[in-house]
Amino acid sequence: MYEQLSGDRVKCNLCHRRCTIPPGSTGFCKVRRNVDGRLYSLVYGKAIAVNVDPIEKKPLYHYRPGSAVLSIATIGCNFRCRFCDNWVISQEEEIIGKNLPPERVVELAVKHGSDGISYTYTEPTIFFEYAYDTAVLARQRGLFNTFVTNGYMTPEAVKTIAPYLDAATVDFKGSANPDFYREFMSVPSPEPIFETLREMKASGIFVEITNLIVTKYGDNLDDVYSLASRIKEILGPCTPFHLLRFHPDYQLMDAPSTPIQTLEKAAEKALDAGLKHVYIGNVPGHRLEHTYCPNCGQLVIEREGFYLSAWNLKDTQCPNCNHSLNIVGPVTRSRARWASLL
Repeated sequence: MYEQLSGDRVKCNLCHRRCTIPPGSTGFCKVRRNVDGRLYSLVYGKAIAVNVDPIEKKPLYHYRPGSAVLSIATIGCNFRCRFCDNWVISQEEEIIGKNLPPERVVELAVKHGSDGISYTYTEPTIFFEYAYDTAVLARQRGLFNTFVTNGYMTPEAVKTIAPYLDAATVDFKGSANPDFYREFMSVPSPEPIFETLREMKASGIFVEITNLIVTKYGDNLDDVYSLASRIKEILGPCTPFHLLRFHPDYQLMDAPSTPIQTLEKAAEKALDAGLKHVYIGNVPGHRLEHTYCPNCGQLVIEREGFYLSAWNLKDTQCPNCNHSLNIVGPVTRSRARWASLL
């Protein structure tokens, strides 16, 4: 996923920054180094977080509901979000982590009763080679693979991982407002993310969208409507769309937590834009944690936080009107224990 240039420089083609890296240097993410004209990952097999999670935590509400995923990450990121809640590992510059090769990751997943593996917490594009090799082995053992990603990976990267990537959560912040991305995330433009979504759609990857609403800086409701409209256009009206509550963190401690009323108004905007499955996240007990039939309004899936509490569907059909929902089954009543493995 890199090109060799003149003078032993290399061009990394994993994310849309497409860094040109001279010998002895690293790219923007600081986890790939040019060594004599070859690009090396510094974090391959160095896991900084390994946990067994419910898939709803990703969040993936419509892909294999109720299943358990082994979640892994390394240090590093290609964004510089001032509000990152995983900043301790995403912004870490020292190459640290537990030696955990792909074979061992898959064995841990099987041992602990996981149904799949999720590459998450930090940006999986950062540890792409590690994720790719693990995903290939996971598929051989009957496990599915999911990314939780900022969506800044290139079309080439999507095409490379697509044969082994079953689902992805693509995380927007501030409703994809360009000024917000530049000022608070050090990202030139969110536009490449929409290119990634198109490539994921074409590659058959199941996609859910999150949108972090940051009070004071990223809570413009017109932006919510605009983003929801584009998601409908690119991925379709039945794409799950999660509006996430912001809590002060890292370098943005002066912004208050998002008012629930703001999230509810944002949900109305997303529904007005034509999306049929709109959720509110980080607000335990809210009615928009649940899934409703978009045809008749019947409550069909109930959740308590990250856990399924009631499943009222007939397979993936509404029991009231027989409408088929955009859900990839089967539903799983996982017996895995949620735990940290590091």
